[in-house]
Amino acid sequence: MANSLTLPPLFSPQVLSEYVEIPTTTLAQWRWAGTGPAYVKVGRMVRYRREDVEAWLDSQRHETTEAI
Repeated sequence: MANSLTLPPLFSPQVLSEYVEIPTTTLAQWRWAGTGPAYVKVGRMVRYRREDVEAWLDSQRHETTEAI
């Protein structure tokens, strides 16, 4: 999922898209629906905080179950 990019403290949807390999259009749909990682608006620009993205990624974690 996440690649070897290092995220700055505040970054654009394009950077997040590359980092998590999700299209920017999906990120926009998630913002509209109120899902996905938290974001901030700086003027008209959408930005994501690194700690919010890391928290969101942690919340998406699913443990595998043992085979019975």
